Amino acid sequence: MPSSQMSDLWFETRVAAESLADFVSGARLRLGVTGLSRSGKTVFITSLVHHLTRALAAGRKAHLPVFRALAEGRIVSAHLDPQPDFNVPRFAYEEHLEALTSGEERHWPQSTRRISELRVAIEFKSNAWSLRHIGQETARLDIDIVDYPGEWLLDLPLLGKSYAQWSHETLEAASAAARAPIAAEWRGATVGVDPKGRYAEQSAQKLARLFTEYLRLAKTERFALSTLPPGRFLMPGDLEGSPALTFAPLPVEEGEELPYRSLGREMERRYEAYKTHVVKPFFRDHFARLDRQIVLVDALAALNSGPAAVRDLENALTDVLNAFRTGRSNLLSTIFRPKIDRILFAATKADHLHHTSHDRLEAILRHLTGRAIARAEGVGAEIDVIAMAAVRATREAVVRHEGEKLSAIVGTPIEGERIGDDVFDGVAEGAIFPGELPDDPKAVFRGDALALDEEEAEFRFLKFRPPVAKFAKDREPLPLPHIRLDRAMEFLVGDKLV
Repeated sequence: MPSSQMSDLWFETRVAAESLADFVSGARLRLGVTGLSRSGKTVFITSLVHHLTRALAAGRKAHLPVFRALAEGRIVSAHLDPQPDFNVPRFAYEEHLEALTSGEERHWPQSTRRISELRVAIEFKSNAWSLRHIGQETARLDIDIVDYPGEWLLDLPLLGKSYAQWSHETLEAASAAARAPIAAEWRGATVGVDPKGRYAEQSAQKLARLFTEYLRLAKTERFALSTLPPGRFLMPGDLEGSPALTFAPLPVEEGEELPYRSLGREMERRYEAYKTHVVKPFFRDHFARLDRQIVLVDALAALNSGPAAVRDLENALTDVLNAFRTGRSNLLSTIFRPKIDRILFAATKADHLHHTSHDRLEAILRHLTGRAIARAEGVGAEIDVIAMAAVRATREAVVRHEGEKLSAIVGTPIEGERIGDDVFDGVAEGAIFPGELPDDPKAVFRGDALALDEEEAEFRFLKFRPPVAKFAKDREPLPLPHIRLDRAMEFLVGDKLV
């Protein structure tokens, strides 16, 4: 048997063994939380955990009416427990909660840059006949929340691509009108390189540096592009400077024989090392063990940047769904080959729009994921799409302007945000008229969909500070306001609390 097949067999065996260990350990749900940069993953997890652990103590059941187990009074308690994986960093829940609720110093917590984990233990009144038969009225569910950057998820398709195929796709994408200006320096350096020429470390490092700078520029708010693997190039961690992160695409043909010690051969070796030492361990140790998944999407950022960013986001979301092992779980698949049987796509920052546009935001996201959802639903996965805000930073108001009543959102814009010549100081509130999203979700792909220049785009989608927190008698912060967080909770875990 070839060594590659032996490696794949060993890989699958480890996945099955770890899945079996998860199954026999008890009632547990592994919930993956991901999304591309600045989509709100950290805020979502912090708000979710805070609502679960504080809702009963704060007597705020009415704030999660769609989350049935809580609304019906069946949750007895919820608390944090030590996480099961000792080799995974703990999600810094307490630190992030303090950032959101620290009075005048409140701010949004730092974005996800690595994998982390947190366990929430829920005790609830069970309807299960097997438990009632032995006189046990309550059951326990451990929810292991796994937080990871969405860019890592977009690396999974690389497992099925050769270096030549990835290089061709990456170079072709960089020639598109939306990317060509920011890729010019890197592409110019690549044109003058002979992949069959002798390898030199200086050349490899220069190409990798220019390629990484192109990826970094593409991620900025000005362009808001999404499909940018390899994901670790912008989040290197302790791999920074390693050969596994020092490669770049070159114009090589599939099946082309590259000379020993040529630059192309070395780039190919490093690409394969990236797959072996970065992508496969993430898939084996974390992704393949997930039961449920929420994918957070900052669609407003793409809309701000224009149709090219929207199309790129659609491609990224298609790649995301293609990466999942979708399918309805059964006993054997739960033990030996877990499959994610529920996936929720959530358009975040719904509080940046008036509620009359929430359905339109949801329709846009559903359209962006339409191709991939049809394929996933065909094999039994249950998928939903919502517009939400895990923490609501604004409130709605009706404002009179020149004798006309206008629907506005009111909040405290982050210092430096501007409307025209007016710059906010991070203290004063502002009433913003965000406008309406188009009725037809297909319109966002057309050049004149929103007819916005940069100033108008900023006017529509400002950034706001977190709301001022309220505190209970025990001086602990009460759960922050949200939009449809309870709907997300019900879809992701509600069926496990019966």
